[in-house]
Order: sequence, then C-alpha cells, then structure tokens
Amino acid sequence: MKENDAVQPARPSVDNFHQLLKEAVARTPARPAVIEPDGTGAVREVSYRRLDSLVKEYAAVLDGLGLDVGDRVVVEADTSAASVALLLACSVLGLPFVPVSPQTPDGRLQQVLRAVEPAVHARADGLLSRQLPPTGATARFGPDGLVVERPPTRSVRRRQAVLATDTAYIVFTSGSTGRPKGVVMSHRAIVTFLRAVVADGLADGDDRVASTSPLQFDFALFGIGIALTAGATLVPVPRERLGSPRRMIGFLREAEVTQVHGVPSLWRPVLRHDPELLRELRTLRSVVFAGEQFPVPELRLLQEMLPGTRLVNGYGATESMAASFTDVPDPLPAGYERLSIGRAHTGAEMTLVDGAGRVVTEPGASGEIYLRSPALFSGYWNDPEATAAVLVPDPVDPRHGQPVLRTGDLARLGVRGELYFLGRSDHQVQVHGHRVELGEVEGTLARLPAVTAAAAVLVPRGRDEVLMAGVVLDGPHAQFDETAALAWCARELPAYMVPRRVCPVPELPLTENGKVDREMLRHSLAAPRNTPDVRRPTNA
Repeated sequence: MKENDAVQPARPSVDNFHQLLKEAVARTPARPAVIEPDGTGAVREVSYRRLDSLVKEYAAVLDGLGLDVGDRVVVEADTSAASVALLLACSVLGLPFVPVSPQTPDGRLQQVLRAVEPAVHARADGLLSRQLPPTGATARFGPDGLVVERPPTRSVRRRQAVLATDTAYIVFTSGSTGRPKGVVMSHRAIVTFLRAVVADGLADGDDRVASTSPLQFDFALFGIGIALTAGATLVPVPRERLGSPRRMIGFLREAEVTQVHGVPSLWRPVLRHDPELLRELRTLRSVVFAGEQFPVPELRLLQEMLPGTRLVNGYGATESMAASFTDVPDPLPAGYERLSIGRAHTGAEMTLVDGAGRVVTEPGASGEIYLRSPALFSGYWNDPEATAAVLVPDPVDPRHGQPVLRTGDLARLGVRGELYFLGRSDHQVQVHGHRVELGEVEGTLARLPAVTAAAAVLVPRGRDEVLMAGVVLDGPHAQFDETAALAWCARELPAYMVPRRVCPVPELPLTENGKVDREMLRHSLAAPRNTPDVRRPTNA
C-alpha cells in the first residue's frame, strides 16, 4: 500500500464555501442552480442536486491526486455550471482556487502561474491550447467530468482538516509594482460576507441572478456566492452576447432573469443606441452595479426604461469583495449629482479618517475610508509589505490589535451618516469597472527597448475616459513604433489595461516634490496632437 493510500480526504469545516451549496441542496434539490446555453441556442437547467453530484465527481478525481490542503488549483474558464462545480470541489478539499479568464494574455497568465505555483492547472473543455511552459499537473473539465492530462508529483499530505481560516481563493488584480497582485480570501471571510449580504435582502431564492463579469473577477465570484447562499439560480451571460445590446437583452429575456450584476458600462451601449429594448425585461426586479461611477443621466434613463426596478449601488474592493449596497432613490431627485455609497453591510462598518489621523464626524467633511469587517482578505499572496500597508491598526483604538482595511478611497460624510465616494488617494483607477494600478501599465511600457520612463493616466473622451500613456525615449533620435508598443501591451496585459494611445514625450511633467504631475500629463495627452509637449513652463 502506498503512503497516500491510507490517508483520508481532508474534512471541511462548517464555515466553508462548499457549505453554501450543501445548504441549498438540502432545501431545494430540484431547483435550478445554473441556467446556461446548451450549445444549440437553447438554455439548459442544472439542478442543485446535479451540481452537487458534479462537485463530488470532481472532488473524487482531485482527491486521487494526493494534493494537500493549501495546494493551489488554477481554474481557466468562463462561468458555467462546470466551473462552479470545480470551484466548490476545490473548497471541499481545501485547495485554494485561482480563477483566470480564457482571454487572459499568455504573458500575464505566466506571471500568475509563476506566482502561485499551482498543483493543477485545469482548463475548461473546448478552449484552444496554450503554448506555455509546464507548471505542474494539467487537467480538462466539463459537464462529463474532470480528466487529468498530466498528473502532479505526489507528495505527503501534511494537513487533515480544512479550517474556516484556510484560503478559499486567490484573485489576481492589477498591481502597482508592474506585476499582478494576488488577493487571498479565507472561507470564513467569504461565507460571512455572503450570509450578511443575503440577510440584508439583496437576493432571495426566487431570483435568477445574471452574472456578466469574467470568472477571474470578484464580481463573478460574488454572483456565484449570492446565488448559492440565497438558494437562487445563477445565469452566466455568454461572453459573445455581451457585445451586442440586442443579443444581451434577448438572452436576459429568454432566461427570465430577475437580477443583473454588472459594471455600469455594461448598460451604456443599450442606453445610447436602443434603450427601448430594456422594456422587454419584464421579469427584471433589480440591477446591482459596482466598480465605477454610474453617470446620473444614464441612471435616470435606466429608471425610465425599467420602471419599478430596484437599482443598487455596490461599493467595495476585492480585499473585502464589497463593503456596502445602497438603493438608488427612485426617482432620482432633481439636481442629484453624486450617488451615496451609504453605510457598510450588516456586520461591518466604514469610518472616515482625515489627513491628520482623526476620525471624521462632521457632515460635509471628507477623509479616507477605513473598513472594519470579519470579511477582510487575509493578505496579498507572498507580499507581506503590501499587506502591511493596507491591513493596519484601527485608527479609533489600535490597542485591541485587530487590523482594519485602509481602502485608499476618499469619501465625504453626509448629514445622516451616509458616505459619498470622491475618488482615490493613490494611482489606482477604474476602467469599465476593472481595477487598474497605473504602475503596472507603466512598468509594462518601461520594458520596451527604447523607453526610459512611462506614465499612464485616464483622459476624457466624450462621456467616457480612456487610458493613455506618455513615454520618454532614450534619446532624441530613438525610434518609436506606437503600433508595436500597443501590440506589446496587448500580449502582456488584459485588454482593459491596454492604453488607447502611447505617445512619446520629451519628458514627464513633475510636481514640486518630484512626482509625476498626472494632471498636467492628462491635459497634454488630451490635446489634439500626436506628440504632446509636456515640459513644464519656466514660470510654473
């Protein structure tokens, strides 16, 4: 008998992501857990009983590989019943899952694989092969099962129990150092958060929840978790449907969706080109949006096209999945300019702290948001320095030793204790709902042969803002090919992080303390000329 043959599977604790599925199966085993396209143009229903069966099938295969609690599994897929089952199978065995999108560029995927050193890289059936160096075991999965293509090296299992404090998943976001940053979430954090949000009434068992974000983003995991916790039905919207307002609305209508999760820019094409399509969504009861500001004029039109539909403004970071969900006034009052992010969800609290470290208590005053919550992330993967910068002592009273999340978000205090988001205190921006650290874009550009310095900013373009960059070349006669630079970015970065333009500049403008003057660069890049002159005037 081999050493691992006598070892029993790890036992999951009660506070485990998989526990949410077990509870739903016990309550309503025949209810659809997932509704998805069947490949013929129709939709199929996967019951909670069938989803649970698929989880057990996948878990049995994974367990046979001899993996230990804490070993990482990269899951490359779009959201589907099969990918949800694999995430839950990982949770049963205490294997942190690392979701990545099939659209992730090879360069970025390799960075993630090198960072987490996965025990298994599992890809959904039907994906095109990637030419990547081996980084462990590989597998394929789909409705018919999980097939191991290249097995891992068996090792001794050191753990026998899956604890609530163990890692449930690692989500990689944009990082300021030029590489992706892994956000580590525990089972306890995610389960506590989801139970609180459902208890606050965001969704119930009768909902059909449409998820529109790629699986690698926490908004997709949020939709999966909300559906499981409420015993509702998850409806992943196919990626190809999102590019066409008519096809997207048609799918939502056919699936009889009651709730849609998505970034505000999801609604922009239909609102601009064919808003009357929205009237076809007769079953829709609520829209949950997050990740970026929803322009008030567009919100007014959305309310007009969807009368009586609840609109919910979600606020928060990947490090806590979310912090608050606030209903948009219906109708929006005249003169309304900025949406409230309200107060934190049940079990959490947001506090404003000013530049002097004092708690803000006067209405109208502003400060940085600090979040107290049992649902905070554990830290950044293999980055204790970055973790210590945001998980900090409580500014109200640090003596108890419990860290709080320093969000980097600025807000104003309202007269009823509600908060109004004002922006960021650092160089993080949102591009169509996706978090982008400008430093990662700049670091990618700086690796180009002729580039000695780079800076990226958001530049206004009509009602939108687009990402642009200025680069300093290594000499007055250096050759620069913008098309090649953009192609390089497309190979190394997700599509939403690729600048619209990359313009050579004589030098980057600097503030008095020697930092890049991003406001001056923004104005210069917005000017209608190909090569902006961003040199600071001599009388500045």
